[in-house]
Amino acid sequence: MFNILVTGSNGQVGRELRELEKDYDYNFFFTTRDDLDISNKEDIKNFCESNNINTIINCAAYTAVDKAEEDIENADKINHKAVKKLAKISAELNIKLIHISTDYVFDGKNFKPYCEEFQTNPQSVYGKTKLDGENQMIKINPKNSIIIRTSWVYSSFGNNFVKTMLRLGKEKQELGVIFDQVGTPTYARDLAKAILDILPDINNSKVDIYNYSNEGVLSWYDFAKEIMKMAKITCQINPIETYQYPTPAARPHFSLLNKAKIKNEFNIQVPFWKDSLDKCLRKLGERS
Repeated sequence: MFNILVTGSNGQVGRELRELEKDYDYNFFFTTRDDLDISNKEDIKNFCESNNINTIINCAAYTAVDKAEEDIENADKINHKAVKKLAKISAELNIKLIHISTDYVFDGKNFKPYCEEFQTNPQSVYGKTKLDGENQMIKINPKNSIIIRTSWVYSSFGNNFVKTMLRLGKEKQELGVIFDQVGTPTYARDLAKAILDILPDINNSKVDIYNYSNEGVLSWYDFAKEIMKMAKITCQINPIETYQYPTPAARPHFSLLNKAKIKNEFNIQVPFWKDSLDKCLRKLGERS
């Protein structure tokens, strides 16, 4: 029996794991920062020992990408130092650790999909702190543990691009959306399901890294156009360049992730992005 501690369970992936709980014969412990301080090593250790935890899925993260440029201390505390503590506890107690990371560990200047072993070069505080967390896991090396890098996460929960486009599309007659940043969206429910499906087969002596997003390739402009089309919203979407929408944190211009490793090693099927968007919009009641 897997006794699973899920941190950050109010986030998008955490909320999807909650919804999927009924479909798996696992014993879940869903926590938030209000009931478990993952920056406190003793708190984590006591919780894990008291509840016989043998698996941790770390969904906790500081994801306010632009705010992190100034709030460096808190971004580092959650994305780096807390991951270090989780890795230490996992190594000490022989706990399996699944940690969610990001495409922002790359600089986005590539010309072909990023494989796991490609050179990292984060261009933002968010990306740097997430990479620092990855490196601590690898250094401390809790066995049977993995890092999953993902991109453009959205769901029916929380704040994300899909929900923002739906709201603005109903409020405005036209919107400018960036067309020169290319990648693939990830429906959080697909990622959560993939994690739970591969869990029994994670059996390694070092920390492995995997990429996961939905299938396909598109720009934010393409994504916005399809959201409006599926939801039958008449707002006109206009393509703009990155320089026309300046942000404090640099975004990768190209963040397409190669998913061959996770598909081949765990024999999983990854849904096409349009199919997953359709499911999310139906769940939100935006598509009949």
